[in-house]
Formats: sequence, structure tokens, C-alpha cells
Amino acid sequence: MARKYFGTDGIRGLTNKNPMTAAMAMKVGMAAGAHFRRGDHRHRVVIGKDTRLSGYMLESAMVAGFTSVGMDVVLLGPMPTPAVAMLTQSMRADLGVMISASHNPYFDNGIKLFGPDGYKLSDADELAIEALIDGDIDLSPAPEIGRARRVDDAQGRYIHFAKSTFPENMRLDGMKIVVDCANGAAYRVAPTALWELGAEVVSIGVTPNGKNINDGVGSTAPTLLCETVVASGAQLGIALDGDADRLIVVDEKGHVVDGDQLMATIASGWARSGRLKNGGLVATVMSNLGLERHLATQGIGLVRTSVGDRHVLEAMRAQGYNVGGEQSGHIILSDYATTGDGLVAALQILAELARAGVPASELLHRFEPLPQLLKNVRFAGGKPLEDEAVKAVIAGAEAELKGRGRLVIRTSGTEPVIRVMAEGDDPAQVEAVVDRICEAVRVAAG
Repeated sequence: MARKYFGTDGIRGLTNKNPMTAAMAMKVGMAAGAHFRRGDHRHRVVIGKDTRLSGYMLESAMVAGFTSVGMDVVLLGPMPTPAVAMLTQSMRADLGVMISASHNPYFDNGIKLFGPDGYKLSDADELAIEALIDGDIDLSPAPEIGRARRVDDAQGRYIHFAKSTFPENMRLDGMKIVVDCANGAAYRVAPTALWELGAEVVSIGVTPNGKNINDGVGSTAPTLLCETVVASGAQLGIALDGDADRLIVVDEKGHVVDGDQLMATIASGWARSGRLKNGGLVATVMSNLGLERHLATQGIGLVRTSVGDRHVLEAMRAQGYNVGGEQSGHIILSDYATTGDGLVAALQILAELARAGVPASELLHRFEPLPQLLKNVRFAGGKPLEDEAVKAVIAGAEAELKGRGRLVIRTSGTEPVIRVMAEGDDPAQVEAVVDRICEAVRVAAG
């Protein structure tokens, strides 16, 4: 059944436009609160947010919604998404909320929900909440209205947790690290955690003003980080996104290291120490074929899923893997977290660097990525991928690339766009294949 409000990662959109209005945020709070009121205990929800200007508005609206159906609210303030998931569990809450649009610009915002186990909601839960949003919700009697309070030590709790994932016998003394917090949710916790572990920390993207989140900084804009790493003589650069659930790294030479290389580094290290479960890792169809080939040389398997860290996590839980993620930098380490955690993943990379005793440029570039090309084709309606002529062109391309590359074609879940990606040993062949398919889609779409 298709969702009306929830997308691949919660509810998201342009602020003050449906569905990202204060009225909708209050209705989501009422609906989610009503859905998760189970049993006779005093119910509790924790709410975190990133640094967007609209976070104040949406937070207040959600507090009104939750308290109106009898849920007590614990406000965390600006906190990373993985911190909200962790604190939902540790505070025995019935529900967790993160108000964020991740790597999007400030004028967007979103609502992510976590169940009492710290995991993002199931399809069934989301559909049940959507049905309540569009229906009538029973309000609590006046004596049972919920209360709201702020927790002052939430940041300290998360910093302590993040540091606990770093090997006890290690410190970061003598290591200079540049950390780019995207003017987002981790602008305090990430630099503090690294400093407490002994690193010399150079911080950028730590002066949020409500409108500069992800603006020329963070994991989707690493140029400033690259320049700062080289200029400061740092051993490593760490870039998080607006809600700190993804990680991109820059080596000491100013070269960007993506999620595929980071997953390969962690999986290889964990395999050597006997920590890698099920002999492999989980990635999406967008991860480079070079990753798959590299892992195979080490006897490490790769399971591919649809795009989205939600699908990665589902496969990890179902099949018993403890490392997974996306090329974009969402890295899930289920020994520690129930969702992607940029800071925790960075600490695992730093641990591998400390063990290896070699420069980041030597350790982290594990394989040579195959040439990869992605193009988008907009369409007004219909289903161009079901057109017989398009199917024939795709089949021909798959036959041409067989054994030498890969083809991934999918319809976007957030906009009327068909994404055509190919990769292979021959860049000219890759480009020709992508252009041929895109043209066929354009013709079918009219």
C-alpha cells in the first residue's frame, strides 16, 4: 500500500508547505502518540532536532500534539539523529522523534520517528499513523494531558556513548583532526568527543545560525574540509551532514574518501579481528562494483539492497550482518547503533588508522572505483520503464555490460525522475550505454 505522507526516510518537505507545516507536525504528534499509547504506564516521547530555523516551530507543534494525547515529552535540543535513537532506548521511551531534513538546505525540514527499540518504524506502523492523521484522534481528558521538560545532559550522554565505541586501550594523542559538522546537529558533540579522546581538533561548520546548515559545508560539500586539512597539516578530515547520520572522510592529501571505501576499511579490519558477522557486509545497488571485487579478494561477501539505509538495515537484521551502509556515507554498525551514526563510524576509522600506523591516504583508498555515471530523466507521468522499446534498449545494454559492468535503473521515490546508472571497466562504453537508455526513456515519456 502506497504511503501518503511518509517517504523513504520519514516525512520531509519545504517548510510551511504541506506536509511540513506546524499544523501537520501537531497532527503527526497526535497520531504517533495515539498509536504508541500501549498499556497503563506513563508514556514518554523524546524529541531531538537539528539547527534549522524551522525546528523551533515544528518542535513546539509536536509537543502540543503529543501532550494532547497524554504523552510526556522530553526535549533534547540539537542532537544527532543516532543520538535520538540511542536515547529513545536508554530512557525507556515509547517513541523517538528527530526533526531534520538531513543534508537538505535549511528551508526544508522533516520528521523521523523511532520506535521504543530505537529502530525506524515499520511500514505497518507508518501506515497506521497515516490513517490516524487523516482521521479523528481522541484527546486525553484534562487531568491526563502530558507534560514537557528539557534534559540538560543529553549531549553528555551521547558523547559518553560514542566514546564507549572506541577501543579502551587507544587514545588519539598526537593526531590532528579537522571535523566539519555542517553547521548541524553535531556541532557541539562531535568536536568534544574527539577532544576528550586526546585529538587536536580543528572545527569548521560549528556556527549554526538557523539558515547555514549544509551551506558550503558538511558531507555533501567537502571542498572547505579538503582545503582545511591540507592547510592545517591534519592527518584526517571528518565531514558529517546536517543530522550527523552520514560520514565522508578526507585524507591528509585532501582527497575525499566515500562510504564504499570506509565500509571496506571497517569490514576488513573487523574480519581480521574476528568481529565481522556472517562474513560480509550489506550495501545498496549504488555501491561501486570495485567494492564488490575488492571484498571478494579477501573472502568477504556483499549483499546488495534497494537504495536507502532503511533497506540496508532490514537486510542486516534479517540476515545477521553487523556492517552495512551506502556510498553516500550512511554507515550502520549494528554492534553499536540502530541507525547510521557518522561519529561512531569515524571513530572506527580512527581506530583502524591507529592500529595500522600508516597515513590515511595509504589505508583508506582500498580499491580503484570503476567509472560510474548517473543521469536523471524527468517525466511528466505514466510508466516509461514499462515501454517495450525501453525494455529492449535496457536488455541490450545489460548484455553489452555483462561481466564488465553493471546497470541500475530506478524511479526516484521523491520526485518524477528516472535515475539511470551504469558502471564498467570502459568509461566510453558506460557513457554510451547511459545516453542510449536515457534517450529511450525520453522518447517513451513523450
